[in-house]
Amino acid sequence: MKIPMKVDYGVRALVELALHYGDGHTQTAAIARQQGIPEAYLDQLMTSLNKFGFVQSRRGPQGGHALAMDPKDIDLNMVMDRLDSNSSPLDCLVNPHDCALSETCAQQEVWKTVEASVRNVLSNITVADLAERQSSLAGQTA
Repeated sequence: MKIPMKVDYGVRALVELALHYGDGHTQTAAIARQQGIPEAYLDQLMTSLNKFGFVQSRRGPQGGHALAMDPKDIDLNMVMDRLDSNSSPLDCLVNPHDCALSETCAQQEVWKTVEASVRNVLSNITVADLAERQSSLAGQTA
């Protein structure tokens, strides 16, 4: 299962904001620099994250972005659902009627199980968990 760039960068941006949770707004340039995300792409992505209710964005000299909710309340499954509407490993899981073999496909059952397992794992990992782990890893390399 390949994670789309939009989801990868979205999670990275949310983790960066979680590292500064409660400290006010963080500018796009700082998030981009810290997380290795192209700033132009991040600008577009932050608009989506704002629209989906993950972040609050403010324009102006004191502007930037902040998490709109506690990072403990944002799990990776939520992020994946919002940023990638078709995250199934096979198209036929999303549109079973498009496949003539759908009714008799043994493979489909396997991929449904894989998808459910991945969703379960993602539901149990929060942005706060990743921010804590990132801080821990950064402390080990410093």
